Amino acid sequence: MKAYQYNQLSSQDLQKLCQRQGIDFESINPLLQEIQKNICCKGDEALRDYTRKFDGVALEDLLVTEAEFKSAAESVSEDFKSAISIALENIRKFHTAQRSQVEKIETTKGVFCWRETRAIEKVGLYIPGGTAPLFSTLLMTAVPAQIAGCEEIIICTPPQKDGSVAPEILYVADLLGIRSVYKSGGSQAIFALAEGTESIPKVDKIFGPGNQYVTAAKVMVSQSVAIDMPAGPSEALVIADGKSNAEFVASDLLAQAEHGGDSEVVLVSNSASKAEEILEVLETQLLDLPRKEIAQEALKNSFVVITENLDQAVEFSNLYAPEHMILSLNDFDGLLPKIKNAGSVFCGSLTCESFGDYASGTNHVLPTSGFARNFSGVSVDSFVKKITFQQVTRQGCLNLGPVVETLAAKEALQAHKNAVTVRLTFLQNTDNV
Repeated sequence: MKAYQYNQLSSQDLQKLCQRQGIDFESINPLLQEIQKNICCKGDEALRDYTRKFDGVALEDLLVTEAEFKSAAESVSEDFKSAISIALENIRKFHTAQRSQVEKIETTKGVFCWRETRAIEKVGLYIPGGTAPLFSTLLMTAVPAQIAGCEEIIICTPPQKDGSVAPEILYVADLLGIRSVYKSGGSQAIFALAEGTESIPKVDKIFGPGNQYVTAAKVMVSQSVAIDMPAGPSEALVIADGKSNAEFVASDLLAQAEHGGDSEVVLVSNSASKAEEILEVLETQLLDLPRKEIAQEALKNSFVVITENLDQAVEFSNLYAPEHMILSLNDFDGLLPKIKNAGSVFCGSLTCESFGDYASGTNHVLPTSGFARNFSGVSVDSFVKKITFQQVTRQGCLNLGPVVETLAAKEALQAHKNAVTVRLTFLQNTDNV
């Protein structure tokens, strides 16, 4: 990992350092457009063709059967079931608290305004199922969807080489009472959710991470169906000082690096000697990782920034806007108000990002590629719409009507003014309203 001195970096250097590996839309769009066209025209037949081509699996039925759910429940361990139960309880507890209460506001005497939430009716959850089936992503998306009150939850996940879905994913789906699980992955699954096929219903919003093809497909369909957020490869930024535990920090960097070769990890420290120690420990820990080659590839995209103090470290982090920000510090409270851009923040040396990935209760579907500047992570709010309501009483019409008449006249919108005037005239001639 290459090291940079923060004070020696120009604004252009910082901008370049904060750039992520972008998706090469120009090179992959022709293929995606062809896939999208085939899904629209041929539906399930095209899905089966692409599953055979990309996954090497010949499927007859896309929908997971009851027998497969039962087999999955029997194949996962009791330890896994117990761990999932605790994670599910924590995630539900944290997200249930996000439900908003309706509060009516009287803006002018007799004028009442309020806002109510309505769940998005049909949502599609894309759950990666390749080298590491992400059953945790199913928890992170399905639980807030259920709390929000979504009527229909559709899951698409790629099949394994034997044509089955990872048993851990099916067990979690079964535990949540979701039966609409389809064996379909890649960009073709995104297009199926966006367009609908004979088997897979068209949804109103699509959630879930994926590779560059999945991400690009989500961007393509976002003009006709909502998506959770634009996303790229996973990333983490760790802030450490001279007192930080080198083993902890090294493990945090590697935990993110093992996600994929295109992942990115950043170490920011006000201590050059501590940063050097962390990198030495990282090399040792790396040797024991089963996904060592993947992590090594990710480390090629990664770097170290040396600052004069922790305030500068947070300053750089705000520029970088990381998906995961880890404060591997004993004393972090004073830095929290200074954090402006981050998907999720992990406070203290014992709070590794793995807790948030699985079981602390917070959501791990987060903005990447610098989108933490303007996007939030997935929450119950992601699965609802906010509708405003208002009621104007007799008193309200008399109080506010002349104001609206004046403003409408200034915009030369006579019909707008008239809509108020006829009511004011009516009220002046009757006492029945």
